[in-house]
Amino acid sequence: MGPAKKIAGEARVVGPSMIKDILYGISLGMLAGGLRKMRHWNNQKRTDEFCDLLDKGLTNRCP
Repeated sequence: MGPAKKIAGEARVVGPSMIKDILYGISLGMLAGGLRKMRHWNNQKRTDEFCDLLDKGLTNRCP
């Protein structure tokens, strides 16, 4: 029972560095998601502007 207890004791690693790593991961994920969303909004705006130009007949080229 000694070695099993030793292994179980070593497997439990929850401390300030673990919490800090989790917060870093969440922060990086939110940052990457925000940048992706901003890129999506920019592409959507460009597409809408192009479609408006097509409707007005000011351009006829396809992207």
